[in-house]
Amino acid sequence: MKQPTTYMTLVVVLATLALATSCRKDDVIILTEYEPLPGMLDTSSPYAGLYLLNEGNMGSNKCTLDFVDFEQGEYARNLYAERNPNVVKELGDVGNDIQIYGSRLYAVINCSHKVEVLDARTCRRIGQVDIPNCRYVAFDGDYAYVSSYVGPVGIDPNAQLGAVFQVDTATLEVTAEVTVGYQPDELVIRDGLIYVANSGGYRKPNYDNTVSVIDIATMTQIRKIPVGINLHRIRADRYGKLWVSSRGDYGSVPSRLFVLEEESRTGRMEVSDTLDIPCSEMEICGDSLYLYSVAWSDVSQENSVTYGIIDVRTRQLVSDNFIKDGTDADIDIPYGLKVNPANGDIYVTDAKNYVSSGNLLCYGRDGRLKWKARTGDIPAHMAFLKKTN
Repeated sequence: MKQPTTYMTLVVVLATLALATSCRKDDVIILTEYEPLPGMLDTSSPYAGLYLLNEGNMGSNKCTLDFVDFEQGEYARNLYAERNPNVVKELGDVGNDIQIYGSRLYAVINCSHKVEVLDARTCRRIGQVDIPNCRYVAFDGDYAYVSSYVGPVGIDPNAQLGAVFQVDTATLEVTAEVTVGYQPDELVIRDGLIYVANSGGYRKPNYDNTVSVIDIATMTQIRKIPVGINLHRIRADRYGKLWVSSRGDYGSVPSRLFVLEEESRTGRMEVSDTLDIPCSEMEICGDSLYLYSVAWSDVSQENSVTYGIIDVRTRQLVSDNFIKDGTDADIDIPYGLKVNPANGDIYVTDAKNYVSSGNLLCYGRDGRLKWKARTGDIPAHMAFLKKTN
């Protein structure tokens, strides 16, 4: 991952490239920027670093990839463009998810209708999987499973049902497709079943309210679980429960969290609890569910921002803010959340005004800010890269 880091070297390289013929014709190749950050260096970590996918503004083809290098104590901005100079449109339009599976990094690029597949160590492109209006990705065995809205981007009361695509991770070929609910978002895999949170967001105000259950062996939808309207996030804890977030209708129905558990009589997952806690993003680490909420109200025309921690064993809110030093007041729009299971560091992204560079903030387990870095536009999705043996 290490590259030349001095700004003088960067200036020389940029000057040389300006005189050379670009392999993208008239396009300008933006080289990676490396910024040393005090407090980031962590050579004892089991992770080499953290990837951050910046969504970019819809229609602007500005999705970018950054890397937090724990071993060098550096923040690297815009890796993909430098590592893949022959890819004309770079990463594409609107990055919606990023995951590492095996030796590969998978970036779901929503409005470019593709999953970009990279070498996780070098960021060099391996290939892509074409999937319309793709949203999120999960893995099981030799396959990736990608949720998709299928239809075109846009509000439509007649928007079609979504789907989950099965992709062979060796060949990057789509091997199966199963229809689910309307506008499916996040998905988790448990005991041979895929659970998919259906939003119905394009059909506003007639949102979907179900979690689809797919049997992997047959790639069929075997049932739908009624949960709450406009579902989005779904996470599994280590006790067998699923946590599902509802965005509500931005008016009379607020955002909530739902807990799904196996019903003792049937052995099937059902809603066992509803928590009146708003949730835009969540991350489970051990017995703690970290969350934040940016709740927009169509009535007040304002956002209400909250943070918190839930004990997944008791389902109680044990902290109403995991940021303890007051710097949450400096965050305009929290937009991404990740927790380092090795040391408890909490990463929060700030989308700022949605049209310019955001920030990545790292908090220690004590809730105090350790460092902050400038990112690309709309920083959102993160994945830890493990060290090699």
